[in-house]
Amino acid sequence: MEKSELSIIFGAGLVLTAAIWGFAFVVVKDSLDFVGPTWMVAIRFTIAAVCFGLFFIKRFQHLNKDIFFHGCFLGVLLFLGYLTQTIGCNFTTAGKNAFLTTFYVILVPLIGWPVFKKKPGWYVWVAAAVALTGIGLLALDGDGAWYIMNRGDVLTLICGIFFALHIIAGSFFVKKEDVILLTFFQFAASGVLGFLTAPFLDGNFDVSLIKNSTVVVSMLYLGIFSSMVCFVLQNVGLKYVPSALASLFLSLESVFGVLCSCIFLGERLTLKMFVGCALIFCAIVLAEVIPNLKQDKK
Repeated sequence: MEKSELSIIFGAGLVLTAAIWGFAFVVVKDSLDFVGPTWMVAIRFTIAAVCFGLFFIKRFQHLNKDIFFHGCFLGVLLFLGYLTQTIGCNFTTAGKNAFLTTFYVILVPLIGWPVFKKKPGWYVWVAAAVALTGIGLLALDGDGAWYIMNRGDVLTLICGIFFALHIIAGSFFVKKEDVILLTFFQFAASGVLGFLTAPFLDGNFDVSLIKNSTVVVSMLYLGIFSSMVCFVLQNVGLKYVPSALASLFLSLESVFGVLCSCIFLGERLTLKMFVGCALIFCAIVLAEVIPNLKQDKK
């Protein structure tokens, strides 16, 4: 099969990844009526870790203490990111949760500036300004000069900080260590942290939910498809699709998120919110595509 054909196939895989992630916001929002946010994070990543570990069991022969500790460290950041995102989704709409989460794309080069000693390009500052404007239109409510951002939107923006830190930290470890094993221990650490903290944050788990087919299917979707399958599709796709195009495809996650929330949850976008979403998406494209275009030309 020719490289161009592979690029088309795996490009479609990246779009599918974005669609799976986008629909996951609907699944999370709908499941919060039954399962507490911490329990949800615990269950989804435990499922992901078990399935991932069984699928790549032969990789464990390469395990060492660095992979274990680095994977667990990344798992802590991943857990905090998904926990704040999931709790945030409980207090805001799935569509807003999807778009506000993607602010991490802008934060990565800004937070990474002192870490990598690399000053962000002009496009990052423009993207940040455009994104902040979009966030204001999407998340701020109020009359006159007084505006209030609800706690769900604030928590969703905080989750973006943890995701940005997760990406920055991960960029150091993946260069030297087995990415499959790193991912397994991220999933495993997130699941363990979830089970350790859920009784304190959410209370006891309602065992009767195991008989609820809706909850079971939702948790399997989040654990297998939104976590494990998407990781595989993303990494394989990045191998065959130009990075600029791959970034654009993956950034469609926010678009799918708001479309799915409107279709399946009946959420509505006002004109102000629509403009806010459009500005955030433009900022994401600006921050991701331009640097990757430069890299592809080298």
